[in-house]
Amino acid sequence: MAAGGVNPLSAVDWGAPWLEPWRLLGESLARRAVAHGGAVHTVLQSAAASNAVADRPVGFGPQSDLPAGTAYEQFIFDQRRVPTRDNLHDFFNGLVWLQFPEAKRRLNQLQAQAIAADGVQVVRGPLRDALTVFDENGAVLCAPPPLWDALRARDWHRLFVELRPLWGEARLVLFGHALMEKLVSPRKPMVAHVLSSPCALHSIANLDGWLATAIQAGTWASKPFVPLPVLGVPGWWPANAEPGFYDDAQVFRPPPLQRSGTGR
Repeated sequence: MAAGGVNPLSAVDWGAPWLEPWRLLGESLARRAVAHGGAVHTVLQSAAASNAVADRPVGFGPQSDLPAGTAYEQFIFDQRRVPTRDNLHDFFNGLVWLQFPEAKRRLNQLQAQAIAADGVQVVRGPLRDALTVFDENGAVLCAPPPLWDALRARDWHRLFVELRPLWGEARLVLFGHALMEKLVSPRKPMVAHVLSSPCALHSIANLDGWLATAIQAGTWASKPFVPLPVLGVPGWWPANAEPGFYDDAQVFRPPPLQRSGTGR
């Protein structure tokens, strides 16, 4: 999986707070992949076929399954099989398919419909772009209204400092597999594109069903997400307890109107 035979799955810290919802299944699959030479599609397929995750919408195969010139999303839609490389990116993608099968199927359905209507273009249209942004870097956040108000306003000091105790009532669940991959080597600027979720959804299965219903072509083309620097979340990164952590304007950026001064 990597030069020199080092398997990058060995570098995943499954104790990281952002991986808590993924640890039970993900850690066991990663260990099996490492033990069996890193064939990611093999361990994902065994999980998909097991009783523990029965009735999943797709299977997994090697990247060589994808014919040259065939769109990746279209292949998954037509064949119900995910071409998978032996790397962190595709491991986390498979893990999301296993945990959020209905939401992933809905994203794939809309991607395939857009490809059928418009073809594979050099630049994705607004809907496909939004679907890809969330698929790669999305998250869902259940939080009290004052936190959401501060987040939408990008009032970072209020969000993370003044309202810090309220984060004990919030729950942020990562969805984007590229974001999970990047967080294996955490850096302060990493951003999730966050969607508001109902706080009554306590299980991943219920969250999956809600998200699959929430993903709608008519509204998602406008990207109904809010950027959130994830390492600013209280309890997710020790450094954010230090004074001045949120003063970094290159990461915790003011709203566009404030940045431009006049808004023109």
